Amino acid sequence: MKNQPLTDELEKLKEELLKMARLLEQQVHNSVKSMIDKDINLAREVINRDDIIDQMQLDIEKKCLSLIAMKQPMAGDLRFIGTALRIIIDMERMADHAEDIAQITIDLYDQHYIKPLIDIPRMAAIAAEMIQKAIKAFTDKKSNLAMELIPLENEMDGLYNQVFSELLLYMMQDTKNIPQATDLLLAAGHLERIGDHATNFGEMVIYTIKGERLDLNKMARSQRK
Repeated sequence: MKNQPLTDELEKLKEELLKMARLLEQQVHNSVKSMIDKDINLAREVINRDDIIDQMQLDIEKKCLSLIAMKQPMAGDLRFIGTALRIIIDMERMADHAEDIAQITIDLYDQHYIKPLIDIPRMAAIAAEMIQKAIKAFTDKKSNLAMELIPLENEMDGLYNQVFSELLLYMMQDTKNIPQATDLLLAAGHLERIGDHATNFGEMVIYTIKGERLDLNKMARSQRK
């Protein structure tokens, strides 16, 4: 590391972040796919692969701290590394939510779903789009892409509220539905939280590019009023 230019090291760091993001995106997709298809093997694969993301976070964190100590980056480069340290935390937490969804798949494996899974897959698609936009905004250094997370966050929250209302109705109609409806609501909640972490990601991208801090979740809430 001592003999390599900082620009080369930062490019390698970006590649490692992209690799972690791609695996995260796959984990989110597969966790919901396992639920839709009742694929218990895929759910177990998601759970097992979470350790890989955990290790990626540790490796990237170590690299970032080493770059700060040995290269003494300034201004924009330092913000880039600081952002990397923040977004790997968000990505690791998003992966944890995917793991939790996979565990719900296993818990519900032998049960017939009380309702068709329509909105949860839609939430998963939005979550994937949010991850993609956040990553592209980061790699392309385009803050306008990060701002595009706001309407997606609103859409995600709207779907969650819809799922909540529908599942609450199922609970009220028959108390036997309560355990499964609770699990499905938890799955939707995990996806909603993934969206929140994606907006956190976007906030750090904007900070890297412009050096200013915005609260995208707050901006999204203000648009809903």
